[in-house]
Amino acid sequence: MLKEDQKAINQCVRCGACRAVCPVFQESGWESANTRGRIMILKGLDCDLSPDLQILDSLNSCTTCAICTELCPAGVNPPRLIESGRRELVLKGVMTGQQKALAGNVLSSGNTFGAKDDRLSWLADRSHILKKAEFVYFVGCMNSYRYTKTAARTFALLHRFGATVLPAEKCCGSPLLRTGFDAHKLVEENSRQIREIGASTVITGCAGCYTTLKNSYSGDFKVKSVSEFLVEHISELDLKRLDLTAAYHDPCHLGRHSSIYDPPRDLIKAVCNLREMKTSRELARCCGGGGGVRSGYKDLSLKMAQRRLAEVPEGVDYIVTSCPLCIRNLRDAGAGEKVMDLVDLLTMALPGEPC
Repeated sequence: MLKEDQKAINQCVRCGACRAVCPVFQESGWESANTRGRIMILKGLDCDLSPDLQILDSLNSCTTCAICTELCPAGVNPPRLIESGRRELVLKGVMTGQQKALAGNVLSSGNTFGAKDDRLSWLADRSHILKKAEFVYFVGCMNSYRYTKTAARTFALLHRFGATVLPAEKCCGSPLLRTGFDAHKLVEENSRQIREIGASTVITGCAGCYTTLKNSYSGDFKVKSVSEFLVEHISELDLKRLDLTAAYHDPCHLGRHSSIYDPPRDLIKAVCNLREMKTSRELARCCGGGGGVRSGYKDLSLKMAQRRLAEVPEGVDYIVTSCPLCIRNLRDAGAGEKVMDLVDLLTMALPGEPC
């Protein structure tokens, strides 16, 4: 492994603080399924330990939620190390069938589903695709293909302020980067289109896209979450008050990874009552969907989502979040349509919309 990885691995003091918070360990109970165990495995791989299926399961079942990073007394960043370990194994051709299938979908089709149909099918008026614009709405795979109404509603809000979309958007690359693969072709293609449009700011409603655009792209443009952008323009939205109570679920990649906590809450409080979940902000429990876990270990992923749903306070009408993958996992774990995107809540509060 890289020298900086070796240093960080050795920095882990094996104290076990991570065992109390790791969402995967709470479901499985195996030492290999918590951060300390995974770091010990990475150390073994660095000493030529042969990677078998159990080792792959250990490393690939991490959601990279980063709650271990938040609470690590030694200052280690385990998700970065685990992604590095995955990448090293993939380079050696060592991966699970699920990893290979996910990467194959993304690389062959430009989206996580392997879909061949139009990524912009949700956009009714193609004249809204501008050749030049200051703002670009980066839709992401989930909203492009699964939550198309949310994509259309988000763009309807952002287009008010002159935003456009990429004419041929590709997956941001997050699924590849999280699971150990190279994403430079996707990054280069999306970056090329952003440059041609001349955008200074890229806005996204997907937490995974946000992390990737912010940290794995060139930095030639600013990256904002939809909540950050809309809270800056809240006075221009003319939102009405709803007789509702909502709980907010912090997506790991928007919260702990990016420290965006207040903007979504400010928007929710502008239109209805907000009630916090049992764990929130930097201590929020993961939905279980990230890091490739949803695609590779669905049953485990849904168990984590069910544990998160147990933290929803009594009497809330909706569980609101800012990540389509969180929406998918929490819905599939039993919450159904009670889980909604922040933009869908705001749309209910727009003038002329039924409550």
